[in-house]
Amino acid sequence: MLGTGYLGATHAVCMASLGFEVLGLDVDPTKIERLAAGEVPFYEPGLEALLRKTLSSGRLRFTTSYEEVAEFGDVHFLCVGTPQKENEYAADLDYVYAAVMSLAPLLTRPCVFAGKSTVPVGTAERITMRIHEAAPAGEAVEVVWNPEFLREGFAVDDTLHPDRLVFGVTSERGEQAMLDAYAPVISGGTPVVVTDLATAQLVKVAANAFLATKISFINAMAEVCEATHADVTKLSEALSHDTRIGGRFLHAGLGFGGGCLPKDIRAFMARAGELGVDQALTFLTEVDAINLRRRARMVDLARELLDDSLSNRRIAILGAAFKPNSDDIRDSPALDVATRLHQAGAEVAVYDPAAMDNARVRYPDLNYAGSTLEAAQGAHLVLLLTEWLEFREVDPAVLAEAVTSRNIIDGRNALDPDRWRHAGWTYRALGRP
Repeated sequence: MLGTGYLGATHAVCMASLGFEVLGLDVDPTKIERLAAGEVPFYEPGLEALLRKTLSSGRLRFTTSYEEVAEFGDVHFLCVGTPQKENEYAADLDYVYAAVMSLAPLLTRPCVFAGKSTVPVGTAERITMRIHEAAPAGEAVEVVWNPEFLREGFAVDDTLHPDRLVFGVTSERGEQAMLDAYAPVISGGTPVVVTDLATAQLVKVAANAFLATKISFINAMAEVCEATHADVTKLSEALSHDTRIGGRFLHAGLGFGGGCLPKDIRAFMARAGELGVDQALTFLTEVDAINLRRRARMVDLARELLDDSLSNRRIAILGAAFKPNSDDIRDSPALDVATRLHQAGAEVAVYDPAAMDNARVRYPDLNYAGSTLEAAQGAHLVLLLTEWLEFREVDPAVLAEAVTSRNIIDGRNALDPDRWRHAGWTYRALGRP
């Protein structure tokens, strides 16, 4: 595994659990030391126990040496990040090409180079050219593309029991290598789609663009519902019974964030522009805009509940991660809202079950609490911004004893409005009366 971040570490552990000999590489020695000691450097349910089990089996090791990787690997999975470029929509491929050009000159025998990183279409073809030019083994190095579809919080199950496997190949040899590498998974009935390199690179970004569009669609309907005093949750429920639409990702709220959807749809738009088909994806500009408007609307709702004044008002922020069951704060809607409120003069207190350490490093100017009740102590307003089970199940009567004013905004439409109103709370939510 080239790269042992979220994708690479998860894939390394899971492939070792399937019986393969696995070597994970990273240029960060601290990360390698932690993984080798059985410690996962991020929050993912079930992964640390599986890491320790596979380390004990002897099938999993970690290294910082490309020479060791080149000697060891029959299949090299590229698992490095492709973040958004600063001040641009395009993807930053520096980590991709650094890994490729560090490994390629050391490849002296036939092997497979399998890309898993989410890259702009056309990247795999350029990687193929670079490897064939730089590797002593030349064209005996087979390049394939095998996009990842992990959901944070469910990554282990998504790796061991994926809903599909996609192999972008240029030869039967490459296809067979992937079939062999995933034989234990395929034997469980996982569908396999074999296609060309270009199509395989498009699958992940197309999937993310569709999901983002569906989320922003229902959030756009929430805007209409707010203007007409309709209830977006009932609208969503009615739409979900239409089998052509379905209910998944049709849940209105604060919108999407994280390290994938936002940057992937922007990189998709940037690549479409380079290809001269930018008009095909202009709708994604509005998808992105709708998503960001939900964050601004949350701040507006806070102002409404606090008589248009945020200055010196204490606001409890429940949630920092971009989604529950994760400590990932990349493009976190919760922390975006918290920052906006802080900059408007409010005294915010943030609590999250898993993402506190990451949040403190990235947002040191915010105040943090050690529990839900501590965050709510003396608050004039409570905002639920990440729908952790802990927050969904909080007792409104117990929380009422901590706050100064019983005002709550449900940014994820995760709470029962009647239950909170019966406990004396003023309840507001995005897209609801």
